[in-house]
Amino acid sequence: MAPTQNAPNSLYRTTEGLGVWEHKGKVAAVGIGHSPTARRWDERLESSIGSWAILALRNAMEDAGVSPDQVDGLVVVPAATTGDLWSPTNPIPEDFAKAYTPTDNLNDGLSSMSAEWILKNMPELSNVQFTMHARTCMSDAVVVAAQAVGDGLTKTCLVLKTWNNLSGRYGHDSGSNALDDAPGASQWTNPWGWGAAAITFAYLFDQYCRKYGKNHDMLAPFVVNEKRNGLLFPEGFWAQHRPEALTVEDYLTSRWVAKPANLYDCDLPIQIAVAYLFTTADRAKDMKQPPAYILNHASDRTKVKSSVQTLDECEQATDSTGRKIYEGAGITASDLSFENMYDGYTLFHQFHIEGLKYAGIERGEALDLYQTDISIEGPNPVSPSGGNAGSGRTRTWMHTDCIQQLQGRAGARQIKKKAEIGVSGGPTTTGGNFTVWSATPD
Repeated sequence: MAPTQNAPNSLYRTTEGLGVWEHKGKVAAVGIGHSPTARRWDERLESSIGSWAILALRNAMEDAGVSPDQVDGLVVVPAATTGDLWSPTNPIPEDFAKAYTPTDNLNDGLSSMSAEWILKNMPELSNVQFTMHARTCMSDAVVVAAQAVGDGLTKTCLVLKTWNNLSGRYGHDSGSNALDDAPGASQWTNPWGWGAAAITFAYLFDQYCRKYGKNHDMLAPFVVNEKRNGLLFPEGFWAQHRPEALTVEDYLTSRWVAKPANLYDCDLPIQIAVAYLFTTADRAKDMKQPPAYILNHASDRTKVKSSVQTLDECEQATDSTGRKIYEGAGITASDLSFENMYDGYTLFHQFHIEGLKYAGIERGEALDLYQTDISIEGPNPVSPSGGNAGSGRTRTWMHTDCIQQLQGRAGARQIKKKAEIGVSGGPTTTGGNFTVWSATPD
């Protein structure tokens, strides 16, 4: 089999004016597979991301009622670590080395993940002919897999994203934090701590509040709602390990991380593997679970003009994303039953939903919406997944919840209004991938 290629730009819908997606309603998600969760890897074989990736993929196939020999495609996100990389000076754990067949990258299965590693260690996937690597996160992989199935590159495709969280300080030994200097444009930001995403979005949120006359306390109902929904997500970290409700007082009195971002505005890095199974609409009708059809996908690749994105750039990008989402799906804002936009920092969820005009809101009105009933029981459910703030940093909860809501199997999180169309995606306001899901193909 030829080496796995990175997803080409042609698979992404990045511009306005493309019209309705040519594969609208012809691709569906039919299987979900989650591993357990952990705060950090305990360096046991059975809890490595390699082990959990295999478990998640098998769970997704079982959930869909699909045998491994029926799978002909695999989309994987190679970037798998949320904190430090496995140091090259650390020996590969002996039990891991004995249990799995390595690739040329010895970090595979430990702090990175490749399609090649999966196929070497899951021989049952013997009929896979199409493999592709997606960028960054599950939102990207979902888009790539949807387009690949629609284009006929694969008919029954597994989609995988893993997150590893090793011990040690977050990002201390990797990325820009590990460098002795600050090259390029980062010389104007990183020495003062600006490279941290929390600071970037704290700044944008502060500008947002100044522009529209809002304040940080108005986020409290949203963040409390996120934690409540997350505790109703049995696959989530908080539900599994720390089933503690968050009160408004807890939120308002929490310490600042980067004012106006407090502790509960930042998601918690965890370890997990998540997989989905996509197939054609025709095949989906005969699967074990009801299909969650994909009406459209859209991506944003906005280039900011300076080293720091401005509020205007943020709002222009999310407005454009909203238009692309609706144009490609052939729907309007009023057709959404719920939304599951990204919230890794709670401070930018409002940018996403204002771009969508969700529940009829305009710019500057999202925090007002938060003061109304945004619960799963209410008329305008906001982030019924609980997002990353409610279940741990994976960037996958929003997709899982959309699929489950439309299949009618979200359990205690099931929204009370009829779940017909939902939207998910992220991560950031000027760079992300978004998917429109539907209970019907039309």
